[in-house]
Amino acid sequence: MIEYNRYSWWVTVFSVRGTALPRALGRVALFTLYTATIQFMVEVGTYLEWFTIHHSLTLDPVAHAVLGSLLGFLIVFRMNGSNSRYWEGRSHWGALINCSRNIVRVGCKYTKAGPELAGLVTGYVITLRQSLRGSRDLDDAAAYLPESVVREAKRFGNPPTAVAAAISEWIVREHRAGSFDGVMASYLESLLSSMVDAQGGCEKIQKTPLPFVYAAMIKQLILAYLLTLPLVMAERCGWWSPLLMAVVSLGLFGMEEASVETEDPFGKDENCLDLETFTLTIARDTGQLATQQSS
Repeated sequence: MIEYNRYSWWVTVFSVRGTALPRALGRVALFTLYTATIQFMVEVGTYLEWFTIHHSLTLDPVAHAVLGSLLGFLIVFRMNGSNSRYWEGRSHWGALINCSRNIVRVGCKYTKAGPELAGLVTGYVITLRQSLRGSRDLDDAAAYLPESVVREAKRFGNPPTAVAAAISEWIVREHRAGSFDGVMASYLESLLSSMVDAQGGCEKIQKTPLPFVYAAMIKQLILAYLLTLPLVMAERCGWWSPLLMAVVSLGLFGMEEASVETEDPFGKDENCLDLETFTLTIARDTGQLATQQSS
């Protein structure tokens, strides 16, 4: 996730890193060249009186505007859907941060095994981060988890689930040892359940992409719109057509690429959620709570 100064207008305008320009530039250049070729053919054909522009090549701008309106509606739908997924993912990780602080805070106050709980919670969010990115690598989490939990997590199809089970076992063990009563055990389990619910919400986003029919339809309409746009602009805009095509195609391809990138907020692209910072925040806060308890 890119940190930027939202009040610095000019710096944001001329930024390239983190924008859709690098991904869309090749297509923008291709359609600009295509428009220039169409305009050249129109100019040469008209000069040699092979045809008249009005009767031979131009399209009705009203009909083309209708297609553009439909395309705009679909792109807005696409962007809203991707943005909703992005903010839903951020909300789930916000819930994970809050619940992690609470479960460790309470666990440290009522037991002497707070550092163990802090390690389990940190290991849980790290394994969840890896899982959301399609990785089963437990090396980072192993620094916080007992060896027995790491072995168990390697056997599970979903490693975070194994760590959540270990946290639940910690609650049961401390309750049986008399560290806290049944009411407190139920409260700790409710916090753990909220963390598992947030995990399920993140996995829902990761495993449910936008239906292919929508993604394909938007791409097909963008292609049809841009292929016919030079025939609308040729007579009215002349040699300004390639420049206008560059601007229009950059807008369409850019918005579509932005939607594709934010559709999966847990990836490693520059505009995805900064899961490393989130997990480091949890590791820092839970570790400090455990240190405070032990001192």
